[in-house]
Amino acid sequence: MKRIISTALCLILVFSLAACSSAEYTVSFDSASAGATIEAQTVKGGKKLTAPTEPTRDGYSFIGWFRDSGLTQPFDVSSDKVEGDMTLYAGWDRSGGEDYSNPAGDKDFSSLGSPGSQEEAYEYCAFFLPEKDGSSQPYVGDTMPYYEDGTYYIYYLKEAGDSLNHSAYLATTTDFVTYTEYDDAVLGANPNGGQDSWIGTGSVVKVDSKYYFFYTGHGNGAILEYQEKIMVAVGDTPTSFEKLEGWDITPPDELGQKQDFRDPQGYVDPDSGDIILTVTASQGGTARILKYTLSPDLEDVRYDGIIFTNDEAKNGDFWNLECSDTFEMGGKYYITYSAQDDTLWYAVSDTPYGPYGDPTRLDGKLFYAAKHVEDGEKVYMVGWARRSESASSTQDVAAWAGNIAVQEVIQNPDGTLALDPVDAIQDTFTARRELPCEGGTHAYVAAGSAYNYADAFTCYESFMLTGEFTFTGTGSFGLSFDYNGRQDKNKLISISPADGMLRLAFNQGGTLITETACPLTAGETYSFTYIQEGSVGIFYIDGIAALTVRLYGASGKTIQIFAENNSVLFTSLREYTRP
Repeated sequence: MKRIISTALCLILVFSLAACSSAEYTVSFDSASAGATIEAQTVKGGKKLTAPTEPTRDGYSFIGWFRDSGLTQPFDVSSDKVEGDMTLYAGWDRSGGEDYSNPAGDKDFSSLGSPGSQEEAYEYCAFFLPEKDGSSQPYVGDTMPYYEDGTYYIYYLKEAGDSLNHSAYLATTTDFVTYTEYDDAVLGANPNGGQDSWIGTGSVVKVDSKYYFFYTGHGNGAILEYQEKIMVAVGDTPTSFEKLEGWDITPPDELGQKQDFRDPQGYVDPDSGDIILTVTASQGGTARILKYTLSPDLEDVRYDGIIFTNDEAKNGDFWNLECSDTFEMGGKYYITYSAQDDTLWYAVSDTPYGPYGDPTRLDGKLFYAAKHVEDGEKVYMVGWARRSESASSTQDVAAWAGNIAVQEVIQNPDGTLALDPVDAIQDTFTARRELPCEGGTHAYVAAGSAYNYADAFTCYESFMLTGEFTFTGTGSFGLSFDYNGRQDKNKLISISPADGMLRLAFNQGGTLITETACPLTAGETYSFTYIQEGSVGIFYIDGIAALTVRLYGASGKTIQIFAENNSVLFTSLREYTRP
């Protein structure tokens, strides 16, 4: 009896195996935007595929087939067998052709345990920081860029060090990568007090062979009729100026105030040769931008009226629109300004000096007091990257002044503006580094309500990250920087599709530092670039958004990709440092 049962079981097993071997399964191929369709195959169970024609895609290299869209489970068509219906997904890597390198100049941050000690060890170049004055570290305040004959002159209000009451200093550059710093002030505050006991923001213009440095004379609480006046200094070169005594512009009577009148921005009208000045002020508690016309010899000064008014309902409740600037680009006319602790704004017009449409934010509040400079080919915004009073703070980045930050201005077909990395800065990052992510050049993170992480990059002293990403949900995702070994203290550059924002947040997203609009669509592929030098970084979603960040205490640690309530695939990942 036992032999009969045994024989029967064997027969059942034989028939079952025969049935399995004769089962057929469909294998489909998702080539992910490659263009050409790859025909599905019908394959017997336990058998291998017929190797499909390798797909091609312009600008990309094919890296193989995967069992999942997250590219976490490779499928080897030469050896893996088919056990059921399935879809295979093509993996792609943007073609680069660079070999990995390992420069010998990497700093070892393991002994620099505090964020402050790391900050002191950084060597800034593209994100310029003035040299120390003894033990005091000065910072760059409001910038006043001027261009002539291949050189960008970046005047700035110097905070701390040997600067008296925000005196104006100068750094020059030809490429926004290396700077020459001038030791002495080019325009000093008055040590004896009075109207210009403090220097406020201004601008430099050239008329014939003369350079005019228009600036704000700020009384800083002294008993004066006007707390702020527009004043001027004159020079024969762009590096040396003498104040023109007795010349000033005071607020027009119709403003009804004598306190808030500053930040003159000058231009030379190409048709008349006159000097145009825009000045920020307030009237009835509402922020305004005014326009003046000056004769080239400064003898005649005409007030032309208000060209822009802050609309509280659309633009926030701002009492002043600081460091205003205007420029023409692609047949459109733009006005820009920084609004206290808010951010950089711009508005557009079809005619010079307005009327302007509704204002739009550009970058976040850590890129402040930016003004444009143009060299005949490109337009740039030059501002300062905000810092913290304490590098150990996990609550804010709110101190005045910081490092110089420069970004290229891009005009979209609809007239809107975006910011891009400066080409010359990108070009300094040529040493490609091997990544710690398991996929080599791609990483996938899926998460529910709890944060999930995957190693992706290394935080060097200076580096550039590039890549692409696609997401499926509405929760946040992005880059996570280790601050002190505790995930609840991680600093996040976070993309939030649900509300269309790009953010910097500390304490694992719990403390918002800055944000900017970033409307993205699930299922679309976006490219990104991130550049960091020292503790200053700028994250770009190419052509859509830019966000300036400040990340203390992260150097020498792993940078992770994170997600919550979302799944995100990062591909074509690259990290570069300077050789």
